[in-house]
Amino acid sequence: MAGHRKTFNEINITPLTDIFLVLLIIMMVIAPLLDQQGLNLAVPNMIEVQDEIKDSKLVKVLVTNDDKYMIEDIEISPDEAGKIIAEQAQTNPDGLLIMTEENATHGAVVKLMDEARNNGVTNISITEY
Repeated sequence: MAGHRKTFNEINITPLTDIFLVLLIIMMVIAPLLDQQGLNLAVPNMIEVQDEIKDSKLVKVLVTNDDKYMIEDIEISPDEAGKIIAEQAQTNPDGLLIMTEENATHGAVVKLMDEARNNGVTNISITEY
């Protein structure tokens, strides 16, 4: 009977449980950190926006369908946009209004927002042109 082997009928789940507990703890630590990303946006009604545009002193920038920036019908380069917006913001203290055409890309709008924030403009609004 030296060649007779005893069969293994049990599965040890202790290592599996340990792995799941470690993953659970990692997810509990990381989950609160994931909530701090993104932008807080409040979308106003179109009627309210039209009334406010007429009465306020905003720097108005148009983002065209081909991702060009226009201030008062003058095209500006993406590299100069932040500097020009900062200069305009000195005489127009209400902030920046980004008007986008229908097929303007999100990348162009976000790049303009970043340039404005890097140059001290904190009040930024977006509307469709």
